[in-house]
Amino acid sequence: MKNPIRRLPDSELEVMQAVWDCSPPLSRSDIEKIVNKTHPMAVTTILTLLYRLVEREFLTVEKTGNSNFYTPTVQKSDYLAAQSKSLIIKLCGGDMRIFATALCDSGISKEEIEQLRRLLERGEL
Repeated sequence: MKNPIRRLPDSELEVMQAVWDCSPPLSRSDIEKIVNKTHPMAVTTILTLLYRLVEREFLTVEKTGNSNFYTPTVQKSDYLAAQSKSLIIKLCGGDMRIFATALCDSGISKEEIEQLRRLLERGEL
């Protein structure tokens, strides 16, 4: 049985977002440039986060010369699906009706609700 995808802490998720938004493999400096646009971090912090992500098996690392290059082992869509399912179970007891009601009550627009309805009807979700 495949291990469930565990939730990442915010700082590690931010690094993974940078990795997912680019074509792998990426160097630490590539990742640093992306992350620093929204949340500046020290080089040592980024290295620590990359090390943790490798340990958690979200990334693989390949050493080429003096540089490490990182490749995701977990796809963004798989992570989002796992975390969405976990959220629905934790907050709504797995009841999609409660989740849908909460989503509609959250302030999303009628256009967004209609877009969601069309996606569901076409089976695109």
